[in-house]
Amino acid sequence: MPESSLPDLSLDGWRATRDTVQAYAEILSGVRKSLAPRQKHWWHISLRVGATGLTTTPLAAGGGVVELLLNLVNHRLDITTNRGKRAEIELHGQSAPDFCDQVLRSLASFGVRPALDRAAYAALGAQTYDKAAVARFWQVLPRVNGALRQLRSEHRGESGAVQFWPHHFDVAVLLFTGRRVPGVDPADEESADENMNFGFLPGDDGIPEPYFYATAYPTPAGITDAPLPHGAYWHTEGWTGAVLRYANLRTQAQPIERLLDYLRAARDAAAPRMK
Repeated sequence: MPESSLPDLSLDGWRATRDTVQAYAEILSGVRKSLAPRQKHWWHISLRVGATGLTTTPLAAGGGVVELLLNLVNHRLDITTNRGKRAEIELHGQSAPDFCDQVLRSLASFGVRPALDRAAYAALGAQTYDKAAVARFWQVLPRVNGALRQLRSEHRGESGAVQFWPHHFDVAVLLFTGRRVPGVDPADEESADENMNFGFLPGDDGIPEPYFYATAYPTPAGITDAPLPHGAYWHTEGWTGAVLRYANLRTQAQPIERLLDYLRAARDAAAPRMK
């Protein structure tokens, strides 16, 4: 496959494996929520895209520092500490509760005991782990992460980090306008700030195929009249935002450059209307 091309990520071809990886990522999110300092917009429960997988980032715990990496290149969970200790857990489709038990046992051996409710993960889908499907996903996610980081670098105002959200299985970034939402209590840190949200996910109940999205909060009047690049459209069922289907991007030359064109167009459509 040429370096510039993108693989097929049709959700029907790897939905069970997606659910498994999502379950494992949610457990790492639970660890991070237990150990990381609280942040606005729930930034303390998200993961980050690393070189080989999804990471909790380093967390202070047990008198030291621990990091959990869902290694999607070597198909294992890597747990490392600042004292040179490490543990590995193979990813093979074990159930979410079993994976949670393995994680907790490994962390306990390092003196780290996050407050996780094993029962909370009992209903999460985890039973299939197709390494080839995971490898295809990993061909895409770091490149999309890089595009979102580029978009973030072009924004002079406040922004969040580019983050991976296990509960929705999307990678996204928030850009803030610096203005408060009229009529909202300024102390309401989740709802008081105008922002634009840009992200990608392999599909959900609303759009059951991989897609990119861009939304603005609050939704500006007239935003759906703004032009978008070829292949993108305004979605208005249940939520309003600019959507670009991954399948449309795959067919284009230099897909990441075309992705940036879409992200910038969506940003430029929202920005002048959010005043």
